[in-house]
Amino acid sequence: MFNLILFGPPGSGKGTQSEKLIAKYGFKHLSTGDLLRSEIANKTSLGLEAKNFMDSGQLVPDEVVIGMISSALDSNADAKGFLFDGFPRTDAQAEALDKLLKIKKTNIGIMLALEVSEEELLTRLLKRGETSGRSDDTNEKVIRARIAEYHRKTSAVAEYYKKSTAVELIKGEGTIESIFNALCKAIDKRL
Repeated sequence: MFNLILFGPPGSGKGTQSEKLIAKYGFKHLSTGDLLRSEIANKTSLGLEAKNFMDSGQLVPDEVVIGMISSALDSNADAKGFLFDGFPRTDAQAEALDKLLKIKKTNIGIMLALEVSEEELLTRLLKRGETSGRSDDTNEKVIRARIAEYHRKTSAVAEYYKKSTAVELIKGEGTIESIFNALCKAIDKRL
C-alpha cells in the first residue's frame, strides 16, 4: 500500500491533480471534508459526534477526524493506497495519522506540496469565485488571509514529515499536464 499527502494552498489545483492521480494510480481519495459529510449523512456515531461540535460552532476534534480516517482505511483495506488531500494540517494531526497508519501496518510514502505564487493563487481563486458561487473566493482580503493561514500551518507539517518521509515541492504553475507529470515523476521514484 502506498499513501501520499497532497498539499497546496487554496487554488493550487489540488482537486484537479487529485482526480488525475486517483485515475492513474488507483488511490482512494481521503478528504476530511468529504469524510465528515459522509459520516454525518450516514448518521454514524462519529458523524453524530462531529455534527454536535459543528452545530455549536466548534472545530471537530482531531480524535474524531482520526476515527473517521481509521474507519475509511478499514472499509477500503484492498485499496492500492490513499491520497490524503489537505490533511494533516497540524503537527498534532500528523503525529496522530502516523500512529494510526503504524497500527494499520502502513505509512506515508511521500508528501507532495504544490507551490504557487500568491498572485497566481489570487487570480485563480477570483476567477473560480465568478463561477463557483463560493463567497470565500470573491474577496481578495479573505483569499489572502486563507493563503497566509495555509502557509502558517503547513510549513510546520512539512517540517514534521521531512524528518521521516520524503517531501517534494512541486511547481504548481504551468499546464495541468506538466504539473501532473511532475507529481507522477515524484511518486514513481518512491513506488
